[in-house]
Amino acid sequence: MKDAKDIMRIVGMILLGLFVIVVVVPLIFAAVGIAVAAFVKLAVLVIKVAVTLAVIYLVLAGVRALIK
Repeated sequence: MKDAKDIMRIVGMILLGLFVIVVVVPLIFAAVGIAVAAFVKLAVLVIKVAVTLAVIYLVLAGVRALIK
């Protein structure tokens, strides 16, 4: 009877491990994917702001050169 309990305990651990692999790991990957997507969106926004500021600076410098 003790052997049956040990076997059931081992089978339970294997099933718990499979549950973790099948359910929890994809959730972690999804959370990391969301974080990476947010980081990429933030980086694109910062680049857009930098380009806009550079264009405004060039326009102002051109106007200043024309005025002189």
